[in-house]
Amino acid sequence: MPRGQKSKLRAREKRRQAQEEPEVVKGAQATVAEEEKSVSSLSPHIKENPQSSSAAGTTSDQQEPGKAPSSTAAAAAASSTRSNEGATSQAEERPNASHTQASAEHRQRGNVANKATMLVRYLLYKYERKEPVTKTDMLRNVIKTDKNHFPEILSRASRYLELIFGLDLKEVDPNRSLYVLINKLDLSCDARVNDKTGLPKTGLLMTVLAVIFSKGNCATEEQIWEVLNMMRIYDGVEHVIFGEPRKLLTEDLVKENYLEYRQVPNSDPPSFEFLWGPRAYAETSKMKVLEFYSKIHHTVPSDFPSLYEEALRDEEEQARARVAARARTAAMASARSRAVSSSFSCPK
Repeated sequence: MPRGQKSKLRAREKRRQAQEEPEVVKGAQATVAEEEKSVSSLSPHIKENPQSSSAAGTTSDQQEPGKAPSSTAAAAAASSTRSNEGATSQAEERPNASHTQASAEHRQRGNVANKATMLVRYLLYKYERKEPVTKTDMLRNVIKTDKNHFPEILSRASRYLELIFGLDLKEVDPNRSLYVLINKLDLSCDARVNDKTGLPKTGLLMTVLAVIFSKGNCATEEQIWEVLNMMRIYDGVEHVIFGEPRKLLTEDLVKENYLEYRQVPNSDPPSFEFLWGPRAYAETSKMKVLEFYSKIHHTVPSDFPSLYEEALRDEEEQARARVAARARTAAMASARSRAVSSSFSCPK
């Protein structure tokens, strides 16, 4: 086939894919960077502040007032003066190299951020179509001339997907560099947590579950909205990704048993609070939620000691429950087997 004809076919195919792409995914591109910035700017709302592994110290080389500078200090000052004079004369002769370099780095960072946002859009499109994606696909369709920055772009896009949409980007076949997006909840709950927009709401749900966990496993409505407002999610204001937030929190996620929303006993005027629902306990864990929350704040779960200990106890209880459930299943299977055997062995 002639080269020109091939180019026309490729262009036509790209236009067709663009037309098929869900409108909400297109709209998500315009908000991903802003949403990630707002999520990352959240100050910790956990009851205990993250522990710091090291204390910052400051030193001072200033001399006491009234004392003359030492000969070494004087020599250094003179040398610095000469250097500054030389630098000034050189700056007059040619443009400031450091300023040029800073501008180039700024442009590069902006380009990486833009490519990461474009990659999020592309991966969400593939997620909607339930299609895996290869590294070659990403390089050819999104990264293009920025192949040297692919690891940084992919890392940033993965963070966007995790914090905003609650999706983990997993490499399922290293030989082919094949990737898929997996919902952070254990079961295939996308259709449940999603509404007609098709974009997963798991990121918002995990944030709410984290706040509830951090407030003693029960958070007031005011505490939830305080955190959501910092993420630029407001009561009564339609959100391009999450829709109407109040309806999502107090109706949709409650109906799906991810959240429990109830009136605080004896409150006058009435106030309301949120708890984990049974599906949240079934499909995630306190440790997973704490890990998610820690990533938002660029820390690790053990930096929140009391919550980490509670999450560990929860993991142990879940493990014991799974062992007990397997034992009961095995006992029932054995009993049925014995019953069947005895029925066949009975004399006529």
